[in-house]
Amino acid sequence: MSKFKSYMELALAEAMIAARREEVPVGAVIVNEHGETVAKSGNRIRELKDPTAHAEILAIREACTKLKSERLVGHHIYVTLQPCKMCLQAIINARLERLYYGAPDTSNAQFDPYNIENGGKIQGSSLEVYPNIHEYDSSDLIKKFFNERR
Repeated sequence: MSKFKSYMELALAEAMIAARREEVPVGAVIVNEHGETVAKSGNRIRELKDPTAHAEILAIREACTKLKSERLVGHHIYVTLQPCKMCLQAIINARLERLYYGAPDTSNAQFDPYNIENGGKIQGSSLEVYPNIHEYDSSDLIKKFFNERR
């Protein structure tokens, strides 16, 4: 098993924990240049009564606190769902080097100015994007979560 899949599996575990808390099942893991997990989180929007408590934001906050830095240069983030615009901007602002994500976000089918579905670098930043890592598992988790609530 390759490393990026094992990190995505950690993110999926965080997403499952979030689902048990009745949160939309999204998980995020931040890894340093040595392959060590620095931070991980799942969505906690309902629990914290905070609309910004997305998995990515919480993981970035945890990593920055641990490292005593507002920048995460050389770090990578693994997220089970394509980040929303708020989270993507936070990822860029934190200077993360790479973004790996699982499922594309089909809930907001509008034009994506970041064009991250196709991978590569986001224009105007040095962030490299790698989509569709464990896409089926990530999509399935979200579909099951919402189907159980309908």
